Amino acid sequence: MAPKLVSAMSVVIACLVALAFLFESSHAAGGATYNVVSYGARGDGKTDSTKAFLRAWSAACFSSRSATVYVPRGTFLLKPVVFSGPCRSSRIVFQMGAGTSTTLVAPSNYWELGNTGNWILFIKVTGLSIYGGTVDARGAGYWHCKRYGKSCTAGARSVSLFWCSNVVVSGLRTLNSQTMHMAIDHSNNVHVKNVWIRAPSGSPNTDGIHIEASTGITITASTIMTGDDCISLGSGARNVWIERIACGPGHGISIGSLGGSVNEDGVQNVTVTSSVFTKTQNGVRIKSWARASNGFARNIVYRNLIMKNVGNPIIIDQKYCPGNKGCPRQSSGVKISKVTYKNIRGSSGTQVAMNFYCSPSNPCWGIKLQDIRLTYGKKAATSSCANIGGSKSGVIIPRSCF
Repeated sequence: MAPKLVSAMSVVIACLVALAFLFESSHAAGGATYNVVSYGARGDGKTDSTKAFLRAWSAACFSSRSATVYVPRGTFLLKPVVFSGPCRSSRIVFQMGAGTSTTLVAPSNYWELGNTGNWILFIKVTGLSIYGGTVDARGAGYWHCKRYGKSCTAGARSVSLFWCSNVVVSGLRTLNSQTMHMAIDHSNNVHVKNVWIRAPSGSPNTDGIHIEASTGITITASTIMTGDDCISLGSGARNVWIERIACGPGHGISIGSLGGSVNEDGVQNVTVTSSVFTKTQNGVRIKSWARASNGFARNIVYRNLIMKNVGNPIIIDQKYCPGNKGCPRQSSGVKISKVTYKNIRGSSGTQVAMNFYCSPSNPCWGIKLQDIRLTYGKKAATSSCANIGGSKSGVIIPRSCF
């Protein structure tokens, strides 16, 4: 064999050996990667890729080391899908391309999500990270059905975390959910950051993020524009930190509705800080059904908030009873206490900028107002109180009614 040819072959072999070594090193250091395309997914927006995603997830879940489910550029059609644990791998990354480069879309016919209640569900997974990507539930057809009172399915949440722990969701965009965009239920230690959530202001029940029966939940640096609450907290939400949220349009950030049942867990240790509300129906709201319950909301802090033409900047509503059904002539059993409002300023869209209607049988107590400045156009803003006690300090505009 010619010397030059032998030399060239030696170089090629040496390069291949080096590449193999680098690959194995990277593979070992970063864990195994499972590309959904390798399992049959097609990013054409038309081919059903549900089974391919599940195959990639199963391989990652059973990996003996950290694993990544990788979704490359493209538009992938998914029907209702459940990514189940517990997993052998202690850390699973669900990696999608940034922004709209990778999009997961629901079927165009909303009936195909059926009555599952969830479109993309992660259940019993520990050590999960979801990065990037866009999920578009294409909910307009479902909203139309609900708006005109037709026979509709139950509707589906877009991204749900049930019985999960040690979770990070970062850089996700979620659009046009049939109902809630993200649901966190019976989960612990979840950090949602830099997410962008969008649905038309008239879309029904399209909450941005709903938290229930979960502890150690942090939501930061996110923009939420929906037809319902930007963030809602249900029974059993504890140790929740919400910071740097741009909320609006929507119904604000709400605790409740609480008191839906006689025996339910309460909400406690919640902080909402450094956030801006723009043309929302409410700012910060606590609401409960006007009926018997052993629920509660306590140790709540609202601070450093800006209201821009917000309908009800500060509100406690314990007479919630839509249609006057299920609670006539009853008062709320939910006990609200130790709620602090500090450094809240801006403009109200209604004259009553602070509205506190607490339960006649369980008055609110330990309510604190500090440095509140809320205006109402060229008129003086007012406050309204019922069954409430607390304290105030600093400048309070409008004047406190307790």
